[in-house]
Amino acid sequence: MTPPSPAHDYGEDAAIEQPAIQLFASMGWETVNLYNEWASGKSTEGRQSEREIVLEARLRSAIERLNPGLPPSAIDQAVEEVTLDRSRMIPVNANRELWALMRDGVKVRVVDDRGRAETRTVRIVDWRNPEANEFLLASQFWVKGDMHRRRPDLIGFVNGLPLLVVELKKFSVPVKAAYDDNLTDYRDTIPHLFVPNALIILSNGADTKVGSTFAGWQFFSEWKRINDEGEAGIVSLETVIRGMCAKERLLDLIENFTVFEEANAGLIKKLAKNHQYLGVNRAITEVIRSKDRPEGEAGRLGVFWHTQGSGKSLSMVFFCQKILRTVPGNWTFVIVTDRQELDEQIYKTFLSTGAVTHTEVHADVAPSA
Repeated sequence: MTPPSPAHDYGEDAAIEQPAIQLFASMGWETVNLYNEWASGKSTEGRQSEREIVLEARLRSAIERLNPGLPPSAIDQAVEEVTLDRSRMIPVNANRELWALMRDGVKVRVVDDRGRAETRTVRIVDWRNPEANEFLLASQFWVKGDMHRRRPDLIGFVNGLPLLVVELKKFSVPVKAAYDDNLTDYRDTIPHLFVPNALIILSNGADTKVGSTFAGWQFFSEWKRINDEGEAGIVSLETVIRGMCAKERLLDLIENFTVFEEANAGLIKKLAKNHQYLGVNRAITEVIRSKDRPEGEAGRLGVFWHTQGSGKSLSMVFFCQKILRTVPGNWTFVIVTDRQELDEQIYKTFLSTGAVTHTEVHADVAPSA
């Protein structure tokens, strides 16, 4: 592994950043220190300038690997669509557009040998086989904005796309400083870095917070458990990295536990909280296991318990959308409530996140005689 560069704060690098890098490496991520990226006059990652935030050579290689037989013209179309300049768009809208391309694929036009045109869907990420993708953690990665250059501590790339930003502080510095002093500045000076971004991790080694791309500080939260809500909660950078950045977990969070909710103030990106991620996945495991249960017990999945204000409606959205995307079957979901206002609240959540597109239908219970 490349040693820390002299440009870095040694205390922060040795105590927090280097162990984090080693942990990513132990989980199968390729790690690279790009302090000397431009030493020869050309980028070792093939970038034309520091303004480029997508590692196009890695993106192109992934597209070729995930879409065998795709003609070069189609690969060019896909790369062009993914790397399109979206700086004139509202940032969260641009983020949703690129998220949809990653999640559902890029539509390209292909002409066969007989001159017939057809539309194909090009995969950018293999969601079902994490090892088919390339995971790269880069340190010392400089990004140039319109007026300033900035260097986030760690950036995680999947198939050349910068989906993860990690900002670190010394143990003695409150983790909120990573938000106030660094992340807020990055959003202002290098906003294009966040067009593909999936999530952000802020940490001083002990206190660690995670949040979605554009979340305010009040919406950053702890991720204290890795496998089960019953385990002892530990607030640490290691817990977050193991719990969120293992290859299949990161892909799962991006594909199935991210929503964009329409609100009066505009589009809001939301990422599942720790309890939602663990609870929904446990419920889905029970759905899959139910097929092997004795007759009469197949429908008993257990109780998914929430406290007030803990995100019940969004948990339902996450559950339904992951079932529809990952579990074979012709699924129908019936939601039963005991209050009209709760019924309306849940429906509005499904509607505002795009989870339903059909006309609202109520099955009212007739009053007893």
